[in-house]
Amino acid sequence: MFSVLVSPGNEKAFAAGADIKEMQNNTFSDNTKAGFLREWEDVSNCGKPIIAAVNGFALGGGCELAMLCDIIYAGEKAKFGQPEINIGTIPGAGGTQRLPRYVGKSKAMEIVLTGNFIDAHEAEKMGLVSRVFPVEKLLEETIKLAERIGTHSPLVVKMAKKAVNQAYETTLRSGLEFEKQVFYGTFATEDRKEGMTAFIEKRPPNFKNN
Repeated sequence: MFSVLVSPGNEKAFAAGADIKEMQNNTFSDNTKAGFLREWEDVSNCGKPIIAAVNGFALGGGCELAMLCDIIYAGEKAKFGQPEINIGTIPGAGGTQRLPRYVGKSKAMEIVLTGNFIDAHEAEKMGLVSRVFPVEKLLEETIKLAERIGTHSPLVVKMAKKAVNQAYETTLRSGLEFEKQVFYGTFATEDRKEGMTAFIEKRPPNFKNN
């Protein structure tokens, strides 16, 4: 077993995002010199799987934070959106870049250019959300997912996460070559050997993260 990070919200909001009062008097120079919002990328660079449990509003930076996670589970009352256009700006923590990769150009344009909210079931239909649950079941189901992932080799899970993320960074041909190299790389691990041996011997594997 190893740790999988679960990022839960509450029934009011998953995450508030950036503080508008804090940003109100920012200048182009201020943002450039400070690298405003750049630290958000630290979430996507985490080697462990991160699951977002969205049970309320995930708007603006909240929606962007959810998309930085690896898997999004949502409560049936959750709402998603990028309403920055309503206050004279645009998403600045990945909203214009990650959203099209989740839902396609047309839907992403509609969400970003209107500032409209989408509900959990529409988000699931678009591919933004993996699954939708009743509010009272959301955290329980998210923890079940984390526990299931936690039964696997931490090393190989990290490698698999890296391979899937590569699909968003390169062409299909380059991505397939990257996948092949990572796949070959698993054969240098003790956990791959243990996993296959346990399967043949019809017993649970005992992964050591090696």
